[in-house]
Amino acid sequence: MRALKALTLLALMLPALAARADCAPRSLRLAVIPLKGAEAMLRENQPLLQRLSEATGVPVELVVAPSYEGVVDAIVSGGADIARLGPASYVLAHRRDPQVEAFATFTLSAGPYTPAGNHYQALLLTRSPGPADLTALRGKRVALSDPASTSGSLVPSVEFAAQVTTPLQRYFGALVYAGTHDKALQALLEGRVDAAFVASERADAYLANHAIDPARLQVLWRSAPIYYDPYVFRANLCPALKARIRHAMLDDPEALAAFAHSQDASGLVAVSHTEYAALERMMDAALEPR
Repeated sequence: MRALKALTLLALMLPALAARADCAPRSLRLAVIPLKGAEAMLRENQPLLQRLSEATGVPVELVVAPSYEGVVDAIVSGGADIARLGPASYVLAHRRDPQVEAFATFTLSAGPYTPAGNHYQALLLTRSPGPADLTALRGKRVALSDPASTSGSLVPSVEFAAQVTTPLQRYFGALVYAGTHDKALQALLEGRVDAAFVASERADAYLANHAIDPARLQVLWRSAPIYYDPYVFRANLCPALKARIRHAMLDDPEALAAFAHSQDASGLVAVSHTEYAALERMMDAALEPR
């Protein structure tokens, strides 16, 4: 009987002990979607990693996943403690675990295709001079970024397909997944595809980083505005760690000004699931039987 009571007490104590241990981890992992090459992302994220390490008192490791789905898997499984997701991949992660919590996003700098603020758009770009309207792209090759990318796949598959009343795979002759927005733009400029669906913010950055005249491209389609990439916490991350991370990323804009600039942004602001509710409804509508 005493042994049974001891086991029962231990079972009741385990969740509290686990929670306490989680507040003193040996390290933390930040997983990020593959927006650029791994070396560039490792270099650009060093100020953020240092800031988070100082705030939490433990080393913070950056994990550049090979795909958007890889980051979703990492944050849902607990393989990462924090993640930068695309808006649609965040919705996918939140569906799998509603305790995954969005807490920060960027304020974007103005560019050729994106106004200053918290929003960007999916674009369909072609080389210039190019076709005068969308009908000229029927049967052509189009580049996308990643199947779980918001602007590089999911939004076009819903909004664009609704506008032309045809699924992407039937409207275009071939869909080519380039892996990243930058690679999709490169394929377009090199003539390997006839058009590309990309994020307006990534198009701004690509043109600036490669000194490309925006006149070389033309916009044939724009989506409705989309809230930008959220940073999220995994489920059951220690509340004290969450508070330190929020403070480090949001309460002193100057501390991460250089990092924000490297992301073609003007700063970081608080965000929650509410800002992505419209996108979630659109994605739910896309899954409804026709």
